[in-house]
Amino acid sequence: MRFCSGITKSGTRFTHSVSDGSQYCHLHDPSRSEQRKRIASKAGKSRPSKVLLDLRSRLVEIGEDVLEGKTDTKRASVAAQAFNVAIRCVEAERKLKESEEFEARLEALEEATRTERELYEGRGRWR
Repeated sequence: MRFCSGITKSGTRFTHSVSDGSQYCHLHDPSRSEQRKRIASKAGKSRPSKVLLDLRSRLVEIGEDVLEGKTDTKRASVAAQAFNVAIRCVEAERKLKESEEFEARLEALEEATRTERELYEGRGRWR
């Protein structure tokens, strides 16, 4: 079994195995640098959406209006409940999207592993 030619921060050899014909694992392979950048940029974009920020500001407004006596507490309560339901819907959508992206990445990894296993088993190793 061959190992990645990458070097860790401490100066030791990286311990991930590599597939035939490759010098680097998926973390160090120069041909995958764009893919790694794309994944890292997605991780940095996990800021609250404009919808959530708008809902939060509306809830703050309702609270201030109630405290100032501008809005009836019953109406404010119903509005706040509706906005909270909307927030939960946005969160559910985010979780669903995140789950779908995770499943797609997992399927790609499983396919890569399956291909690597098939290549390894096809070399006539001892059984």
